[in-house]
Formats: sequence, structure tokens, C-alpha cells
Amino acid sequence: MNVSLQNIDKVSALLTVKVEKADYQEKVEKSLKSLRLKAQMPGFRKGMVPMSLVKKMYSHSVTAEEVNKLLQEAVFGYIKENNVNMLGEPLPNEDKQQLIDFDTMDEFDFLFDLALAPEFKAEVAATDKVDYFTIDVADEMVENQIKAYTQRTGKHEQVDAFQEGDMLKGLLAQLDENGSTKEGGIQVEGAILMPSYMKNDDQKAIFATAKVNDVLVFNPHTAFDGHAAEMGSLMNIDKEIAGDVKNDFSFQVEEITRYVAGDLNQDIFDQVFGEGVVTTEEEFRAKVKETLAEQFVADSDYKFLLDARQLLMEKVGKLEFADALMKRIMLSNNKEKGEEYVAENYDKSIEELTWHLIKEQLVEANEIKVEQDDVLKMAKEVTKAQFAQYGMMTVPEDLLENYAQEMLKKQEGVNQLVSRVVEAKLAAALKTQVTLENKTVSIEEFNKMFE
Repeated sequence: MNVSLQNIDKVSALLTVKVEKADYQEKVEKSLKSLRLKAQMPGFRKGMVPMSLVKKMYSHSVTAEEVNKLLQEAVFGYIKENNVNMLGEPLPNEDKQQLIDFDTMDEFDFLFDLALAPEFKAEVAATDKVDYFTIDVADEMVENQIKAYTQRTGKHEQVDAFQEGDMLKGLLAQLDENGSTKEGGIQVEGAILMPSYMKNDDQKAIFATAKVNDVLVFNPHTAFDGHAAEMGSLMNIDKEIAGDVKNDFSFQVEEITRYVAGDLNQDIFDQVFGEGVVTTEEEFRAKVKETLAEQFVADSDYKFLLDARQLLMEKVGKLEFADALMKRIMLSNNKEKGEEYVAENYDKSIEELTWHLIKEQLVEANEIKVEQDDVLKMAKEVTKAQFAQYGMMTVPEDLLENYAQEMLKKQEGVNQLVSRVVEAKLAAALKTQVTLENKTVSIEEFNKMFE
């Protein structure tokens, strides 16, 4: 068997594999003998079918199978051994490839088109300037986070007068055009109403000074902007009917319930950061601010990497690709989406491929490697971030370990974690090689950068 590579141009090549009978004959004979032992045909005992008959029936299909196996090994073996920097998969040549007939031929020439990665140099220097945005942890953010903690330890209390956010319970009754209770109309005892959810401000204002035992008149259709599901829930009727109900209703307030946040005390300090880590409100606020700042570092690094990507893409410039061949490869990988999809998405695909090649080169140049411990550590960091969203800043190590191990059971999850580790290490490396233009911005300003 002979394998040769001919460069067509800088970004494409023709790979030729010549397969002779001697390359596959022994494997074919072995497979046919194995088939004979299993073959069952009328008039013959199992394993006693004449070899001549087995060959007549299976020789061509077995030959095709064994040749294809050899072909795959030869192609990818050559690519690996010769460090061919190939993009995508080899595709059968459409112009020079002769028709293969396993019934009549015993020597074969297979021709494959290869798309090659363009040659370029990706590097940064101290003369390159990249913005690095540090998100300012404003006092309001700290207060909102503390409020979230105290809300979790709060309780519901019965009050006499309404204020924004309270829940009302009472008798809901449909009125007629004269403002009287409609005979046979809709009535709901113990109806639950939260004016804060009303879409109409004028209707919401009707309840602004509500007290227990007050009877208030409002229009649900106007209040909820005709939203059938919300009206149906309030009136305890099917939403298909509720949307057509446009009468005024009376609401006799029987109860007003308010959720009162818990006290900011040592119990909350211990729940959030662990027992005895902080002991005063001042220490707690400082620790909350510090923790929020730490959580934003990943966001800052992500934005830095995006800006570094832009810088590198500009420095590298437009790379040359074998466009016609790359489109064939893209179509081969997206057969169900068709040529229109390829035409619409090719440029974006090449942009992403360019960044992928740049990133690969930078990872190699910076000797970035991903170890199992790195992946496990990242899994724990992701888990910590998820718990932090629910106010749990201190998570037991055994719980982190269990959650992380669950993430590592799915290959898709492992791939995502590996990618995050690579990007984190790459960002850390690049930050030491460029000049950082440090800027402090608010969370609102930071988020607008992604709009």
C-alpha cells in the first residue's frame, strides 16, 4: 500500500492511497473463514458450507469492508505520522477519482481532498493595549444582596393597612351596570389579589390605602390589561371565558398579608459565610462586597478575552482558506440544513475557525495544559457560583465534591469544563503579556457592552 500527498496550493492537498491485492488478501481470507464457521445454508450443517460457495456469496462485500478498514487506517495514520495540519475531514476527490468496482477490480486508487490550515503567527506584546474592566461593587448591590439574605429568613404577618408588595384576601363579586352585585354573577370567597402585579397604574392606585374591611371597586380586565390567564386565576374560572369579562368587581378586604424580612443577625452571618467567620454587621457587609467582587472577576476575564480576541484577529488579518473545499466540508457536516445554510453561515464559520486556530497556537505557545485536577477545580467553582445565586456562599467540601463528580459523568459537561479551564488559563497568560488599560465601571455600564 502506498500513500502520497500532493500540495495543490498553500491551503489544499490531494492525498492518494494505492491499495493492492496483497494489502488486503490475507484479511479477506481470514474474514471468509470466520464467516464459513457461522454460515447456515439449506443442505449443509453449520460451519460445513463449502468455501467456494462462501467466497461466491461474500467475497466482494468482505473485500469492500476490509479495503475500507485499511483505507481509514492508512489515511488517518499518514495524517498523524506526518503532522498534516488538516481542517475537517478528508473528502473524496470529485474530479479525478475513478469509479471503484469491487466485483471486477483487485487494485484500487483512492483520492482525497484535504483542506489545510493556513500558516500564520499569533502573538501579543507589551506594546499591545487591552482594556480590563473591573466591575465596581456599589453600595446598592451590597444592600440588595443583604436584603436577599434577610428575605430568606423572613415570615408572613397579618397587617391592617396595605403597602406595596402586600397580598390581599377577600370576597370578590361581579357588579352589574348599576354598580350592584350582579345576580348569578361571579363570586369568589377567599380570592387572592396582589395589586403589585396589576398592569394598569390607575387600577393599582385604588388599593394604595386599602385597610381590612374596606370594600373597593376595580375592573380586573383593565387592571390586568385583558390577560386571560391572570383574570381566570383571580376569578377561579376558565381563562377562555375570563378574557371576555369586562365588568367592574367589588373586593371586600378580609386579610392583608405582608412578608417581613428577617433580622440581620449572627444566624445569617453564619449561614452565609460559615460559623464565626464574621461577627459584626460591618464585617458582614465588607465580606459580602468582597465576595461579589470575586464573582465578577470571571466576567471581567471573559470580556478581556473577547477584546484580546479582537486584537489578535486584527493582528493576524484575513487568513486564506480553500473556500470551495471548506464549503463542501461544511455541507457534509450539515447535510440536513442544505447549501443555503452553508451560504448564509460560511463567513461566520470561518471567523470562528480563525479564532480557534489562533487560540490553538496561543495555547501551544504558552504551554497550557489541562489536568484532571484543573477540570475538577473548575467543576467546583461552577458549583459554588450556582449555590451563590441562592445565597449560599459557604458550601461544605463534601457537597461540592459530590456535585462536581456528577458534572464529570457527562462527556458534554466535561468538554465544557475543559474549554473553560483553557480560556481561564489563556486569559491569565495574556494578561501578563499585554499592557492592561484598567478601567472601573458600574455593572450597568459593563452589561451595556454586550448589548
